Amino acid sequence: MPKRVNPAISEAESLVMEQLWKRAPRGSEDLARALHAETGWHENTVRTLLNRLVRKGAARAEREGRRYLYLPVLTREQWQTTESRSLLDRVFGGRVAPLLVHFSRSEKLSAKDIAELRRLVEDLEKKERRHG
Repeated sequence: MPKRVNPAISEAESLVMEQLWKRAPRGSEDLARALHAETGWHENTVRTLLNRLVRKGAARAEREGRRYLYLPVLTREQWQTTESRSLLDRVFGGRVAPLLVHFSRSEKLSAKDIAELRRLVEDLEKKERRHG
């Protein structure tokens, strides 16, 4: 069975998905209200984005009376995996180390961030020793 490829989600579509991940099912009116303050979008814009997400398979629509309720199909974790892999491939040649070097040089890492990275590296080393 071929591996399912997650659909590419635009920045605007990701804002709609964020709302669906927070709470679903939701109608387009409710989503438009939730997004209006941040984006200024009206319901027709939100409906257009919802229709794109449904066509891509990232969301689905269920009829309830005269309206549709929308639910996410794509999980936040699936989306994060696709987006992070795309960033790694496009910007860092598919390698994690250059990404971490970039962030360690250009961003202020807190002691908590450094401790978390240290734990991740230690866990990876343990895993490698068990399987390598």
